[in-house]
Amino acid sequence: MPRDPVAKLLLFGATGDLAQRMLLPSLYGLHADGLLPAGLTITGAARHDYSDAAYRDFAKKALDEFLPEDRKDESAVGAFLDRLFYQPTDLSDPGSFQPLADKIGDISGGLAIYLSTAPSLFESAIEGLQSVGLAGNTVRVGLEKPLGYDLESSREINDAVAKAFPEERTFRIDHYLGKETVQNILALRFGNSFFEPVWNAQGIDNVQITIAEKVGLEERAGYYETAGALRDMVQNHILQLLALIAMEPPAHFDGADVRDEKSKVFRSLRMMKPEEVPQNTVTGQYGDGAVGEKFVKSYSEELGKPSTTETFVAIKAHIDNWRWQGVPFYLRTGKRMAARRSEIAIQFKAVPHSMFAGRGGLLQPNMLIIRLQPEEYIQLLVMAKEPGLDRDGVRLREVPLNLSMDAEFAGSRRRIAYERLLLDLIEGDQTLFVRRDEVEAQWKWIDAIRAGWVANDQKPKSYPSGSWGPNAAIALTERDGVTWQDD
Repeated sequence: MPRDPVAKLLLFGATGDLAQRMLLPSLYGLHADGLLPAGLTITGAARHDYSDAAYRDFAKKALDEFLPEDRKDESAVGAFLDRLFYQPTDLSDPGSFQPLADKIGDISGGLAIYLSTAPSLFESAIEGLQSVGLAGNTVRVGLEKPLGYDLESSREINDAVAKAFPEERTFRIDHYLGKETVQNILALRFGNSFFEPVWNAQGIDNVQITIAEKVGLEERAGYYETAGALRDMVQNHILQLLALIAMEPPAHFDGADVRDEKSKVFRSLRMMKPEEVPQNTVTGQYGDGAVGEKFVKSYSEELGKPSTTETFVAIKAHIDNWRWQGVPFYLRTGKRMAARRSEIAIQFKAVPHSMFAGRGGLLQPNMLIIRLQPEEYIQLLVMAKEPGLDRDGVRLREVPLNLSMDAEFAGSRRRIAYERLLLDLIEGDQTLFVRRDEVEAQWKWIDAIRAGWVANDQKPKSYPSGSWGPNAAIALTERDGVTWQDD
């Protein structure tokens, strides 16, 4: 698609943890590789009372700490820091916006805004930007989650944004969509002919999507206690992965066609009635235990008070359409799990008849594993005959066909998700961003599950830190004859 790069970038939350770990290193990486527009200036905005020089010192320390050693180049860092400016800004104070507009200056060459703030401040932030002319036709805005906590609050935020920014200038960020392996799902499905004939209810038995974390609350206690695992992970990341697996082939790889097909998937998700929720969902909260060799406290101990917030959720979902009718999608995410892992496991149906059964050969259904982190690879498990004379029968064994992204593309630079997303925001490509109708369809499905938890007084089950969650999550799949892919 044609690129429409802006001349200026405005970063709200420019002194926060995300800015230090991801945004500034990502922007530096784009600068060092010559991918940023030559004259692009970057203005940081936050409550800290920094001057331009003080903010450049702050950014330099962040790059020193979080850039890989092989990316550090003194001259490139110096030139990048020259792009940076700073304006102290309080989003809750209408008087903060005019000095910000004065600092940014002329925006006729285009302005991209990265906005990360609490849901309660979105409306005042948008109104403030609009009041000083920072929301005109040359301005686009990128919105970082959380964009609400249910359908109603999401609509309120989207309505506030829409007053100043039409959909074609609104970029809702889900950083999972910037991951190379996530984008490879589209290449795998639609760039190869052999998967499509079996990529449906006739060929696939079940799909599992797991995002497991070893960490606990860390510094997110205030947010996480009000959000929980369902809102924090399932509503956005996991459902976006589900859509990429389940969507129909788009006519073109562009923002309109890709998001049209994802939206159809969300509208086809089977809504759960309150009485169906206990049979199709499991919630948990981590207790104390060992993660690796480290003993860790329970969630309530970390929080400092009793809580009913779920830190784990497992869901059996269905998509009611022609392609996927009858195929269960098992979704799972949790904190303080046995391993850090994000992956999709697609189990194909067993062969209808085994010619090896009479000779002692045991068959396993084929499985496609798409690992997103910490490693990035695609693995197809197939059956093969073990070498030998077979005097005692045919020995078959499951063997992996591996595509390691790091090995196969060793000469290519591996980019973090925010590099792609920030560059797309700067250049105006919406393909990897989330559209309003997607967000609201996701929230509608999530809200039905939460309503079922309330109606049935469904409380989280305790599970030991360092495990794969409550035993009830195992039962959720095994009653269907399915085992979670935990290898």
